[in-house]
Amino acid sequence: MCIIFFKFDPRPASKNAYRLILAANRDEFYNRPTKAADFWVSNSEILSGFLVSNFLTDHSQDSYSYLKRVSSERHLYNGFNLLTAEFKAKEDTMCYYGNRGNTEPIHLNPGIYGLSNSLLETPWRKLQHGKRLFTSVVNQPLPCEVLVQDLLNVLNNEELNTPDPAQESQGEGYSSPMLRVLSSVCVRSPHYGTRTNTIILIDSSGNVTFTERTMLNCDISQWSTSSFQFKLKD
Repeated sequence: MCIIFFKFDPRPASKNAYRLILAANRDEFYNRPTKAADFWVSNSEILSGFLVSNFLTDHSQDSYSYLKRVSSERHLYNGFNLLTAEFKAKEDTMCYYGNRGNTEPIHLNPGIYGLSNSLLETPWRKLQHGKRLFTSVVNQPLPCEVLVQDLLNVLNNEELNTPDPAQESQGEGYSSPMLRVLSSVCVRSPHYGTRTNTIILIDSSGNVTFTERTMLNCDISQWSTSSFQFKLKD
């Protein structure tokens, strides 16, 4: 039950502020084979560990046009959410589409958002709790290293947010104890839970910091952290 929080601010008031701050957890079975995010061998301009790659490799369509094409094929897929963005010198654009919601993608206004295993901004208690923690961090003028660490702390918050009828109504097939476990921002159970934290920062000058913290050997006490810094092309 993955979760994402992000602040989109295409024209930050301060030179030291960020156009994008994104913090995300990937939750899945610990023993599922996976690869850590890295620059692709076949395309050194792409840094990714994500399953969806078509938007990254297809330069013929902008964010909204790509989601528009995806929405026309929504019936071919199980439920999914997709965020796309372009950060350019003249204009920043961020769009969202979920195939269990509206039939059309939307352009996102500047603001702070949360997304879990439902539609954007669905008011689950875990999402609202995490969004409050995230907001309290990103609204402070913090140095990059401190900001990353504080966001990791948000992503690793294990406070339970139950009962939550809204979340539980979408948890058909889960036992009550498992629904309770899934109610925290950071999910912890013996075999399933949060195994990757990702932080993406894009500052006012287009400098990107990408930090990923990944579980090792299916052991919640063993983690590896990698970080990449680069500058966006105009």
